[in-house]
Amino acid sequence: MTERVVIIGSGPAGWAAAIYAARANLEPLVFEGAMTQENYQQGTMPLGQLSLTTEVENYPGFPHGDLSGFLSSALPPEGLALVPEFDDPALTGPRLMHLMRQQAKNFGTRVITDDIVSVDFSSRPFKLNSLEGGQVETHSVIIATGARANYLGLPSEDKFKNAGVSACAVCDGALPRFRNKPLVVVGGGDSAMEEASYLTKFAETVYLVHRRGEFRASKIMAQRVIDNPKIQVKWFSGVEEVLGDDKLGVTGVRLKNLQSGAVETLSVSGMFCAIGHTPNTDFLKGQVKTDEKGYILYTQQFRTDTSVEGVFAAGDVADSYYRQAITSAGTGCMAALDAERWLGAQGVH
Repeated sequence: MTERVVIIGSGPAGWAAAIYAARANLEPLVFEGAMTQENYQQGTMPLGQLSLTTEVENYPGFPHGDLSGFLSSALPPEGLALVPEFDDPALTGPRLMHLMRQQAKNFGTRVITDDIVSVDFSSRPFKLNSLEGGQVETHSVIIATGARANYLGLPSEDKFKNAGVSACAVCDGALPRFRNKPLVVVGGGDSAMEEASYLTKFAETVYLVHRRGEFRASKIMAQRVIDNPKIQVKWFSGVEEVLGDDKLGVTGVRLKNLQSGAVETLSVSGMFCAIGHTPNTDFLKGQVKTDEKGYILYTQQFRTDTSVEGVFAAGDVADSYYRQAITSAGTGCMAALDAERWLGAQGVH
């Protein structure tokens, strides 16, 4: 059997695409990713980057409140067992993702917990090969595999992810954990300048840690940071260890001056890594056009078409700029509509 549409990925873009495709009676098949150690280590587990976050305060439609009754009515017992306990009334990333997943399934989406590891887009129907050895043929594909944040690779950093270590100031900066507290941002490009400047809205002080003596960022962005009285730049410095405990999470970072070798400990409540993202496009092996960083390129303005007719992209895998749950969900909707209309033009219903 040849599928009409296969969606690769299971973040907000993937589930939004699945919801719209399923409501169009396309009976989408979603490969949500495999539960492997490699995926866990690089942050590419099923349900996307949001499954690795805590509170989500900026997704429309979920003002703060007790969600326990709603979750109990919306998710089956096996779904409830996978989301955090109800003692926290906030909307969390895992809760939002499980709600999206269930909504897609309610409309008939089929889900396979496996990775697509290679594709053949040279002819239609397209062929997709999975980690477990299966092969699927499909008339169209929506790629929604996202992008993973780059981290320093420290064991202590990994220990405190979601407990004071983050890679998204817009996502997490306003959380109580970080408000009116000293924070660290690591990086020297435009993203680091943006993260540091944004965090000054909430933080007491922002320490910007950079390995060199000048920023790689654009001059105007760099000057804005240097001129900001709430930002202190730590030049020629690298993070040696993230400090903290199980109760409080991050309580400090230990820095090493790369010129003098001097060690300094900063008392902070959080560390934000702003050293870039890596789009999850390796499995495509260059069969879809990407930019120099690996992000999939759209070929039409305000459309989700890629360089291969019948292959569409949604979410952070094609977005190096916004990287928000709501923008990913929006492009997931667009990709499903684009795929539906393209299939109709091909006589596939």
